[in-house]
Amino acid sequence: MAGMAEISPGPGAAGRGSGRRTIRDVADRAGVSVATVSRVLAGNYPTSAAARAKVLRAVKDLDYVIDGRARALAGTGPKTIAVIVSSVDSAFYASVAQGVEQEAAARGRLCMVCSHGGDEARELALVQMMREQRAEFVVLVGGAVEDDRYRARLTEYAHGLAAADSRLVLCGRPAPSPDMPVLVVEYDNEAGAYAVVGHLLAAGHRDILYLGVMPGHSTVEPRIAGYRRALADHGLGPAAVRIEGTGLGRTHGYADMRQILADCGGRPDFTAVFAGDDQVAAGAMAAMREHGLRTPQDISVVGYNNDGLAQDLNPPLTTVNIPAYEMGRESVRLALAEKAARGEGGGTRALAQSRHLLGTHTVLRESVARPRPRD
Repeated sequence: MAGMAEISPGPGAAGRGSGRRTIRDVADRAGVSVATVSRVLAGNYPTSAAARAKVLRAVKDLDYVIDGRARALAGTGPKTIAVIVSSVDSAFYASVAQGVEQEAAARGRLCMVCSHGGDEARELALVQMMREQRAEFVVLVGGAVEDDRYRARLTEYAHGLAAADSRLVLCGRPAPSPDMPVLVVEYDNEAGAYAVVGHLLAAGHRDILYLGVMPGHSTVEPRIAGYRRALADHGLGPAAVRIEGTGLGRTHGYADMRQILADCGGRPDFTAVFAGDDQVAAGAMAAMREHGLRTPQDISVVGYNNDGLAQDLNPPLTTVNIPAYEMGRESVRLALAEKAARGEGGGTRALAQSRHLLGTHTVLRESVARPRPRD
């Protein structure tokens, strides 16, 4: 019966007698049956107000702690939503996790935030752990390289969670195949890139470098696609496309731009840079300063993400705002609405894929100017 698991008393029980407190101790103290204690603690059975008051008083006196794991297995405890991120010190991941946590709290759920640090084995272990914890659903945040191994791993997660009447939610990353049983909550990554490159083109730039390559990455590839499409739609052919870099982040942005400028003797043949993220932009701007190049007077720079640092750069960075916090909240809202629609028992409808797309917008700051006339 729910609530009948035993657990040792908390530290506050000191001085009230030693030994392991059990549900029978609570029943004896309250003068009621074990079944009545179980019903009160489960909270989903009718009991009299007097019996409930006696039980709760006994629980307090004995400092009896309800076994949350047992309640979760019985389906009577607080439901849990899990968020799995690559790291907790990233502004993007932190914003998504905060959105999930706040919406979960508003819906009476607990939220567990876990990080895997890019370790696939750790990611898999976390998903398995959340299945064991009977998580209501698991929110997997951020992009990944979409190779065969990634697709197989994600398929394993999705079907495993569905079999446990849970659900895999992909937040900020697309589903690699249309038949994968996942809920997708993402942002229009390509459209954001298209818009910010369009801003550079509207300012008169025709020689635009994209900086920050990660082949096959589900976050980077749509940004490059948006960059290419913007150039093509403004009548610039394949020769205008210039894609460089070895990865995202400030370290890559700085090192890659230093190498590019060294190769051209400090006289670049581009007038603007579209950085794959704001950290790349920050690194690139630092490298350009070392070569005596000013932003935006000599080279305009735009980024992506709208991290907190973007407005504090010198000059403040024009960038693309990702609705990270909103994606976190929407993940919870949509997953719970979907579960309610198909019923608590799950069923075949749980196997369908559902996709929801949020918009981005360009944040205009001071890092873009019209290109200087060529000498």
